[in-house]
Amino acid sequence: MKINDKIKEMNLFLPDPPSPVAAYIPALRVGDLVFISGTLPIVKGALLYSGKVGREVTIEQGIECARQALLNMLAILKAQIGELERVKQIVRLGGFIASVDGFTQQPQILNGASLLLVDLFGDRGKHVRTAVGAAELPLNAPVELEMIVQVA
Repeated sequence: MKINDKIKEMNLFLPDPPSPVAAYIPALRVGDLVFISGTLPIVKGALLYSGKVGREVTIEQGIECARQALLNMLAILKAQIGELERVKQIVRLGGFIASVDGFTQQPQILNGASLLLVDLFGDRGKHVRTAVGAAELPLNAPVELEMIVQVA
């Protein structure tokens, strides 16, 4: 089944690629690798949730933010390479989770994106990753993701 069909079957929506919020480009292809800049959980120009996980944002909302940031990155990737079927391998996923002192469940939040990648791409979606707690993120976002993808 094609990736776009899987997205629809899962009742998900690939948005228009979000615009950068500062002086950078959303993605850069170098050889067969695409590097996707830090991406926030923005929906229709606004953050899905704002604040820190463990205070203003629940674990479940943080997971939802990770999934939305991933969908935004997939939209950026599709704009860069034309079709998501060209993905050979999700190489790396980096996740930054704005969280309160003492919060240690950053990996659980990032699982929202990691598990979705495997659901969509199967073995091609398995990746290395880093889940990091952050004091603050841009625009008071609870989650920011970055990704490296190998493409055909």
